[in-house]
Order: sequence, then structure tokens, then C-alpha cells
Amino acid sequence: MSANPAILERPDPAGPPSAAAPQRFEVRPFANGIGAEIVGIDLGRDLNAEDFGRVHRAHLDHHVVVFRDQRITPQQHIDFSRRFGKLMIHVLHQFHLAGHPEILIISNIVENGRPIGLGDAGKEWHSDISYKELPALGSLLHAQELPSEGGDTLFADMELAYKTLPEHLRKVVEGRNAIHSYLARYDRLRGQSNWRPTLSAEQIAQVKEVSHPVVRTHPETGRRALFVSEGFTTRIEGLPEDESRQVLDELNAHAVRPEHIYRHQWQPHDLLFWDNRSLIHLAAGCPPDLRRKLFRTTIEGDAPF
Repeated sequence: MSANPAILERPDPAGPPSAAAPQRFEVRPFANGIGAEIVGIDLGRDLNAEDFGRVHRAHLDHHVVVFRDQRITPQQHIDFSRRFGKLMIHVLHQFHLAGHPEILIISNIVENGRPIGLGDAGKEWHSDISYKELPALGSLLHAQELPSEGGDTLFADMELAYKTLPEHLRKVVEGRNAIHSYLARYDRLRGQSNWRPTLSAEQIAQVKEVSHPVVRTHPETGRRALFVSEGFTTRIEGLPEDESRQVLDELNAHAVRPEHIYRHQWQPHDLLFWDNRSLIHLAAGCPPDLRRKLFRTTIEGDAPF
């Protein structure tokens, strides 16, 4: 289903650069129906309103878009991201890019005995920052250094997962909310590796658990999607603990069925832009001796409904 054209006519949040020349680029949907690549665009240049509208439409229609060969600076990355809305500053300030707190470094590189970025980011299926009252609209991840093997990122289509949800699960979750917690996942992963620093009291105060609908409506397209994940969703409200755990396990298993998944194999200078309102994602990992570094911005979204 295409996005509502009326939504796409809204003004550019950053104000359209009127003097920007049009760019010739193609949107090429992937064969499995999830994702598309955008070829021939240079995000280091301003996009006029029409080109920006085409990119916006592709993002809504395909959930995740891949901009190939983007040799852009961190500031250009930030400027493009900001055209879609307010940027979120990640709680792990230890891994902000110097001079650019809008960028979170995702990396397994250790320098002088200290990790330069979050080395186990994406280890479990999740939607970015679903643990906030205003979860992420989308995230933009730009490849800086890629390993010679591994390092893929997987995306699961939660709109498709909802459409194919078994009736017994649909009846259980309809109208219910679930709790999302950053700390539950953080403590679990911190116990498995040395990547994550101890959080300060101030950081802990930034990530109080929140309640969101199990099934959310996309604010721009009206499509419905599951909004739970193994990474951040800890329980379904109004159900006994054992039933909540069983239902969440069934929802998580259903969401990541092979037919719901796009697997991205990174190419140098790829920039991925995905919709956290309709997808969950997972980092497949790579050999620890192979360097991997990416820069991520995250756009603030709306309160789920």
C-alpha cells in the first residue's frame, strides 16, 4: 500500500532549500517487497522539495531505504537527518562522536584499551528507542569501516507480521499495552560483554520504562503494525506474568519469520534509513578481529497510538 499522498505534501521540516537543483536518482524496490535502494543521489548536496518528497515517499512505502555510495561528512549526515524531524541524543554519551552529540558511534573497535563505540549494538531484535515516551521515527546508519565478512543488518516488517498474525494472538493483544524498558536489556547485555559502561544516576533517570500499544498505527500512513521486541518489551499489561511471557515469545517468534525479513549486506559508504514505527532490526555480528564502525542518527517520532 502506498503512503497517503496528502501526508507527503507537508512542508519540509527544515524548510525546502529553494535554490537546490534537481537530482536524477532512481528508487529500486527489492524483490522480496521489503526495502529499496536509492541510486544516483548525493546527500552531500541540498535536496529540493520535490526530490525530498520522493525520498520521503520511498521511506514510507518500503520501510527501509539504502542510499548507495554516500561520501558525506558527519555534519551533512546530521543536516539530512534533521529534515525529517528533531534528532534524539542517545543516553550513552560515552559513545557520541566528538563535536557531534547527535551521532552515536556503533563500533567494535578498541583504542587505548577503551571501546570507541557501542560494540554490541543491535544484538537483539528491537525498534530504536522504543523505551521513550516519544520513540524513534527512524534511524540513519552510515558505514565508515566495514568488515571483510559478516556485519549484516536484518530488518523484520512488523506491518506484515501484524497482517499475518494468528487469530488467537490477535484477540489477546488487541487494545493492550506493553512495557518497554532500556535497563532490562542493558543490564542483561552488560553481563554478557564489556562493551557497556556503568550508567550514572542521571543516565538511569533518562530511561524510565514506558507503556506503548502492542499494535500501533503508523501516524503517516495509517497502517497497523506490531510494536514489541525481544530487546525492549518486558511484559504485556493486564496479563498474568506467565501468560505475558508466553504471548511475547509467540509474537517475537512470529515477527521474525523468514518471509518477514530483509537482510542488508553492507557496501562501502552505504547510508541506511529505516522506519522504527514499522520495523525491528538485528545486527548479525562479525568476527571480533575485523573492524566495524558506523555512525547513527535517530529522529524523534510521535507518541504511539
